[in-house]
Amino acid sequence: MVPKVRIEIVVDDGDVDAVTDAIISAAQTGQIGDGKVWVSPVDSVVRVRTGDRDELAI
Repeated sequence: MVPKVRIEIVVDDGDVDAVTDAIISAAQTGQIGDGKVWVSPVDSVVRVRTGDRDELAI
């Protein structure tokens, strides 16, 4: 078994490609266990402390 870590990052739509490329560049070793990057839409985000929503909460 290869140890696994899950990291979740929420970014503005315009930054998705740059962030994805940065993660791949930093994580890629060419060995089994490099992992996968999923890109999923987020319908809404609320910052609990302030009540900011969506882009203001990112």
